[in-house]
Amino acid sequence: MSEILHVLNGNSTLHGFEHTGLEGDTMVWHEVLSEGPVEENIASGHFWKKRSEWIGNAFGEEPGEYERKVVEPLSQLYEPYKEINLWFEFDLHCQANMLGVIMLLSKHTDLSEPDIFLICPDSYPGIDNFRGMGELDGEQLEYLYDNIRVQLGEPDFVIAAEAWQAYTTYNADELQKWLDENNYWANLHSLKPALQAHLRRLRLNEAGLNYIEQKLLDIYKSGVTEKYAVYEAFWKTEKIYGMGDLQIEMYLNRLREKGLVE
Repeated sequence: MSEILHVLNGNSTLHGFEHTGLEGDTMVWHEVLSEGPVEENIASGHFWKKRSEWIGNAFGEEPGEYERKVVEPLSQLYEPYKEINLWFEFDLHCQANMLGVIMLLSKHTDLSEPDIFLICPDSYPGIDNFRGMGELDGEQLEYLYDNIRVQLGEPDFVIAAEAWQAYTTYNADELQKWLDENNYWANLHSLKPALQAHLRRLRLNEAGLNYIEQKLLDIYKSGVTEKYAVYEAFWKTEKIYGMGDLQIEMYLNRLREKGLVE
């Protein structure tokens, strides 16, 4: 076992990471904590049981597959690594997952060992419409490691704990209050805009739709009705959500159930 662990935000990042010269073991985070039920105690068995049930219902994944892909790799976080690097992006999908990893780490370490670092890009030099680390090659990922990696300290863990508590309440007013009152973000620079995006989808409009549902309906009403064209139109303006095909389709299904789209 290496002394270094890299926690990667997805398989697409792993593909590029395997072509870096960076030392260390890798763990791919396969959860999608930006969707579905979450609760404050992420270290409880109940938390992961509820997640497994929801993932199974939402995406048709077998419980055994969830155990293999998501739960079993979590044990790596508790191995005696001296350094852990968290590779997560600016969008809500990644920021929610990042919070989850930080909360797990905070419950199993005293924060003095291992050293924990964050690599969290919101742009990349020369790429106009940066969507994420999955589009970068090994050399580009090494550039991020060398230039934007920051070590997380106690202030970051305090902010992450407060943010996780606010995120898991599903209470728009409480989250709004916390965002308004908190002006210090330490090294978690992408957290506020991601949580503001989350806040927009917590509130419903007069038609009973949240921000994402209304956005997709507007796209559909504009004449863009082919599935993949809808995805592209949504990503063009709403990359802050970091949603993939399956997640967008989940929101479209809600609109179909209401008879608003075909």
